Amino acid sequence: MAFFKSILISALIAGIVAGVGLTAMQTLKVYPLIFAAEAFEDGGQPQAAHDHHQESTAGNAAESGHHHDEAAWMPADGGERLFFSLLSNVLMGVALGMILAAVFALRQVVNWRHGVIWGLAGFIALNLAPAMGVPPELPGMPAGDLLARQTWWLSTALLTAGGIALIFLPSSLIWRVAGIALIALPHIYGAPHPHSMESAVPAVLAADFATASLATNLIFWTILGLLTAEAMARMPRNRHSEAL
Repeated sequence: MAFFKSILISALIAGIVAGVGLTAMQTLKVYPLIFAAEAFEDGGQPQAAHDHHQESTAGNAAESGHHHDEAAWMPADGGERLFFSLLSNVLMGVALGMILAAVFALRQVVNWRHGVIWGLAGFIALNLAPAMGVPPELPGMPAGDLLARQTWWLSTALLTAGGIALIFLPSSLIWRVAGIALIALPHIYGAPHPHSMESAVPAVLAADFATASLATNLIFWTILGLLTAEAMARMPRNRHSEAL
């Protein structure tokens, strides 16, 4: 029971702080770019049904489709949208924090430096590697088939995570080579792309959005890994454990 309590408390602490921080960074750096891009969508008519969480940690590509139902409910601009953004980011942070806390408990990783390293590994697997094929997309940008992009994003995230684990956890050279192969596999296969790259959205705006999305998620994962490791270190079960 103490084991699961440590994981839950650590995930709650780290997830809430990291989720709040991510929302603040998105509000300052990411959302203004989305609002600017909406002015170019459909000949200057903003599309309120666009999902503004496409830059979130686990959804750079999975949430980037613009083939959505125009009648679907979306939070209103202002405080309501900010509240739901905060809620989704905190829930995501707690869920990812629970995964990290479970890994830290099993590996006895209680040093904040190791926490940052594991956080960076999460960023690479869920954000950086998928973005190399399907970068975060603004509303109004051309996009390939939604299901194909979601499938490629999920496959890339899973294969990259598995590849990182094979590189750093086993000591055998053959497993490390296999890990590198897993990471490269989805990029060798190639990500799905739209038939036409024509877009009313300026290229500089799209580049700024991709950079801001990745930067905010990098900081999010760093905070999440650091705080999760520190929280686990202060739990009674782990207080006297030594980091591997």
